[in-house]
Amino acid sequence: MAEAAGHRDVDVPKTKKAFVPLENNPEVMTHLVHQLGLSSNLAFHDVYSLTEPSLLSFLPRPALALLLVFPVTSTYEKFRQEEDSSQEEYSGSGEGERVVWFKQTIRNACGLIGLLHAVCNGAPRQQIQEGSDLQKLLKDAIPLKPVDRAELLYQSQALESAHADAAKKGDSTASDAQAKVDLHFVAFVKSEDGDLWELDGRRKGPLNRGKLGPEDDVLSEKGQELGVQAFLRREEEAGGGELRFSVVMLGPSLE
Repeated sequence: MAEAAGHRDVDVPKTKKAFVPLENNPEVMTHLVHQLGLSSNLAFHDVYSLTEPSLLSFLPRPALALLLVFPVTSTYEKFRQEEDSSQEEYSGSGEGERVVWFKQTIRNACGLIGLLHAVCNGAPRQQIQEGSDLQKLLKDAIPLKPVDRAELLYQSQALESAHADAAKKGDSTASDAQAKVDLHFVAFVKSEDGDLWELDGRRKGPLNRGKLGPEDDVLSEKGQELGVQAFLRREEEAGGGELRFSVVMLGPSLE
């Protein structure tokens, strides 16, 4: 399954460079973040059900981040625009920033932005290896305001090279960088202070979805209630019907 373009062209001009869409595949995602510098102690895993206990029990916990992958619908676009209309443009930066948020300015890169949101926040951030490309990128990004931070990603040769290598892997034939596909990635992460955040490079900034308890991870009942299930429920209640989606989780490696 490839990542989204389509509706995002209004936010990322066609004059901007484009990446080959990243396959929605936990092995590909894991390869990419390990290549960038995340510890091999963590990996991405398919979540085959959000509600079936027997399937949830197979997943290594804690779930440190979720990536929700879904088709961009008119219902979603309407909700996004309505919610964003009441939000100020995010301007956070520096060590006091509660979460690190990246604005997307590279076409076909929502999968990459989702991965960066997953590994650069909360507990996974402590698993980034010293001296790695990811550690250097995060160190350079933290002092920057969102526009300059986005430009840092845009100009990063290490990021572009690692993404290109990962895009060649997976079960399906890699799409062309100019391909238009209809899927989008949104990350849900638990910050160090226990809040659940929805992170999407298409939005005006990070979205705080509420407080989690010390024992709650992003896949817990409370984590889902505030995060992924609330997202899916909004789509259904707005008349979008049942949303076709998939979920990938960042958690302990099984190897």
